[in-house]
Amino acid sequence: MAQMRVEIVTMERLVYADDVDMVLAPGVLGQLGILPKHAPLITRLSCGELIARKGGHEEAFAIGGGLMEVLPDRVVVLADTAEAAAEIDVQRAEAARQRAAQLMRQRLERVDYVRAEAALRRSLTRLRVARRRAPRVRPPVGESLGDD
Repeated sequence: MAQMRVEIVTMERLVYADDVDMVLAPGVLGQLGILPKHAPLITRLSCGELIARKGGHEEAFAIGGGLMEVLPDRVVVLADTAEAAAEIDVQRAEAARQRAAQLMRQRLERVDYVRAEAALRRSLTRLRVARRRAPRVRPPVGESLGDD
């Protein structure tokens, strides 16, 4: 199967670089599915989960918006923030969610409210990605978890 190079970059670091089969990204108008040999495209990304698929494996990332450039053999994501699901500190994300929610309950100037709202959206995305991608205990086929 054809593959394409994917790079996820923030101002601070290269978060991810690999050859993958498909990228699912949170576009501002909905989810974008990108396959190798896709038509060239530049688009804005919203806060959400970005998934890089390679074979039967998926790498998930919480991104805080940005831009995505698509070429037939390459995808470059310039993210405002990006964090691999495995790197997300759930306790820190929960604390950020609580701080942002508390700020939003106060009487803030419009610009401060918008910043708090963006922080809340980023923390909720991080929590959702981390929890969705957390390892789950599943019983072997034919067994149940409960007492029979």
